[in-house]
Amino acid sequence: MQKIDLKIEKEQNLRSILLNYGFSKPETNRILKNKDVKVDGKRLNEDAVVKKGTTITIFASQLPQKRFKIVFEDENVIVIDKGVEIETQGDQSLEKQLKARAVHRLDRNTTGIMIFAKTEEAESALKKAFKEKNVEKKYVCEVFGQPNFSGKVEKGYLLKDSAHSLVKIFPNFVQNSVLIETIFTTVKKSSPTSIVVAQLLTGRTHQIRAQLAFLGYPIVGDGKYGKNEINKKFKEKYQKLHCFSLKIKKIDQKFEYLQNMAFISKPDWAKKFI
Repeated sequence: MQKIDLKIEKEQNLRSILLNYGFSKPETNRILKNKDVKVDGKRLNEDAVVKKGTTITIFASQLPQKRFKIVFEDENVIVIDKGVEIETQGDQSLEKQLKARAVHRLDRNTTGIMIFAKTEEAESALKKAFKEKNVEKKYVCEVFGQPNFSGKVEKGYLLKDSAHSLVKIFPNFVQNSVLIETIFTTVKKSSPTSIVVAQLLTGRTHQIRAQLAFLGYPIVGDGKYGKNEINKKFKEKYQKLHCFSLKIKKIDQKFEYLQNMAFISKPDWAKKFI
């Protein structure tokens, strides 16, 4: 049994602390059930709120594995292949573990390529490149159904529903909505699921997941926008959505060496098709 002392930097619940540290959901449940965590010297088996500045003690049979691997690194940037169950920002997040600044995001359970800045100058240059749409990101996903996407731009309007932590897609403009554009291409059409490549032209919250569900092809494993009966059938706990390619097409002169570098990560379930 290993002992981990962890100082909490912001108020949050115990379950979130364990998950953000890198423990899986089953291991987090086990730790809480067995009272293998102490808060203020008291063992707890409940999802209590822990105040900022509190030091908690976790007892675990083994430390959680890193949920990422480094693809490229130099004095300016670090590129990783992200796994599931890890946040981009926050306590015990990728930013904390990498000691680098996030310039874009992937959802907690979306996997794939991410780039982080190690200096303020690199952060500014990368954010500018993203803002000016000089970064090309491609995703691959497994969807339920047989779509006939042929590389055309699919448009819609996205409206955030902050109260329920999700977004809604509409075919036409509604008040407070924003335009979304995605290029979808079907690379394997079969029954009951197909493989689709998505290229973001706009980068909105949950854009690919919500738009595919709106179009009638939910991503397998997506607990928020998918269908529970489908996820249970395929025994998938996480959405099968992976950012497999990130390419910087243009960036400030100091970082020109990064231009046209394509950072690639192909998941086993889609290697044959991308």
